[in-house]
Amino acid sequence: MAAPAKRVEQLDRVVIRFAGDSGDGMQLTGDRFTSETAQLGNDISTLPNFPAEIRAPAGTLPGVSSFQVHFADYDILTPGDAPNVLVAMNPAALKANLAELPAGADIIVNTDEFTKRNLAKVGYPVSPLEDGSLREYSVHPVPLTSMTVGALAESGVAKKDAERAKNMFALGLLSWMYSRPFASTLRFLERKFAKRPDLVAANKTAFQAGWNYGETTEAFSVRYEVKPARMRPGTYRNITGNQALALGLVASAVRSKLPLFLGAYPITPASDILHELSKHKRFGVTTVQAEDEIAAIGAALGASYGGALGVTTTSGPGVALKGETISLAIALELPLVIVDVQRAGPSTGMPTKTEQADLNMALFGRHGEAPLAVIAPKSPSDCFHAALEAARIALTYRTPVILLSDNYVANGSEPWLLPAVDELPDLSVDFTTSPNSPEGRFLPYLRDPETLARPWAIPGTPGLEHRIGGLEKADKTGDISYDPANHEHMVRIRQARIDAIGVPDVDVDDPEENARVLVLGWGSTYGPIGAACRALRQRGLPVAQAHLRHLSPLPANLGEVLRGYDRVVVPEMNLGQLAAVIRSKYLVDAVGFNQINGLPFTAATLESMLEDVVKNG
Repeated sequence: MAAPAKRVEQLDRVVIRFAGDSGDGMQLTGDRFTSETAQLGNDISTLPNFPAEIRAPAGTLPGVSSFQVHFADYDILTPGDAPNVLVAMNPAALKANLAELPAGADIIVNTDEFTKRNLAKVGYPVSPLEDGSLREYSVHPVPLTSMTVGALAESGVAKKDAERAKNMFALGLLSWMYSRPFASTLRFLERKFAKRPDLVAANKTAFQAGWNYGETTEAFSVRYEVKPARMRPGTYRNITGNQALALGLVASAVRSKLPLFLGAYPITPASDILHELSKHKRFGVTTVQAEDEIAAIGAALGASYGGALGVTTTSGPGVALKGETISLAIALELPLVIVDVQRAGPSTGMPTKTEQADLNMALFGRHGEAPLAVIAPKSPSDCFHAALEAARIALTYRTPVILLSDNYVANGSEPWLLPAVDELPDLSVDFTTSPNSPEGRFLPYLRDPETLARPWAIPGTPGLEHRIGGLEKADKTGDISYDPANHEHMVRIRQARIDAIGVPDVDVDDPEENARVLVLGWGSTYGPIGAACRALRQRGLPVAQAHLRHLSPLPANLGEVLRGYDRVVVPEMNLGQLAAVIRSKYLVDAVGFNQINGLPFTAATLESMLEDVVKNG
């Protein structure tokens, strides 16, 4: 007798979190579920969260790795504040995430791992599956490991390999529950294990077993559907911030008709940019994994001197090491893009957690008066456009540019609308090819009257020989100079060149134009701030939002915008670095709202805080 058809319910949004040991494949599982969801056309936002250690002790709280995906049939801005569904592969995963679950949430637990030994590792005297402590949740006990091993009993793979496939069983079950297409996952498995046909077959079998379990078991009587979101027409792909940033750099090289050179030293969470760029040699990309951070930026600056688009990628500790060479690039007035994917510090800090605490270092962290441009992307897909903008500024104004991404943006993902190449900015560069003075001399510091940029001459061009180095330059000639008046002139003109950078005015989102509170953000706070403001407006509470991409120089209209509101609130994942800049530059009583716990803001946290400000001033 055929099993009765399962009831199908329509949902508008779902937040799912996969959690388990670092070796349980939760990042892979979450990534594959996200890819399936992207193909269906839902809007998506993700939040990977994993330990800094390559493999923390199995079954312990520090070893828990998770991947959260939020998908909906409408535009969403964050990975979700709390999961509706938790897949817990062991007791540690359950305990580490339980406090964030709302009442009524679904919990799918791998009962095979709830042994006395594993329970004791995380301080459970009695199994929470048996003591009634989970009564406010909808708990679905599933022996994921043993069912996977059973499904693969005839496959010929070793028991250890069979057990490892339990994440594919879980993925199959969740793909069934939420009506996800899965053909791409099967193709992915074929590519990933191409050299091990036995593992291809085993993982595909485990996935299918999970799907079949959902279809046939009475433990799950309902499956769900989330319809595609209404999005602008075009071709989309699911993309992480690091991938988008790398592709933005490739596009910058193509649009500038320059070779792209990346000098990098591996560091979490920036290394994926190096990995991605190394795949694109056919676009004139050269990647060098240097012996240290100083060598990496030195090579990148040398490439810029030689006529390439020089780029170096790192995180906060690496920026500190690169500081002297950044100052050299400022003195030489050469284009250079420095990507800082921020993480929690100081020192080694928490390498896999997010923070926005490098703003002060980006703005001021060099010896002498050493100004440069600073920009920050607001979301994973925006990293593509931020990279193009960083290249535009660097090439046009002959200056280093620091691009401040962060771990939340870099490893998160969302749909990205592929742009038309001919709609991307033209970044073409005119190199100097002949002497530029009436006397027939080449003056390497003779400036463009509009941009104040100096000429860019490729070494070896006849007649354009000139001196480079860190010692102060004489105006126009570039000769070494210790003249006091010349030094003051050069210091001031280097600052004037940054001040002259053309950046767009800041836009204000104030739909009713009656808000008295402005929320000012930068970087990855865009999503949580936007979601909080959207929720407040739906409740009839007026609030305005403005977001900064350009942090140096700041938009010309920013002061006027700030003075148009009674209160200015600046949420940041630091102790108030942008707020301090705003207060000192504009004499506006900007109020900081700060969080430094290694995690992004939740929309609910910001909504609660802003509600109090709007109501009580």
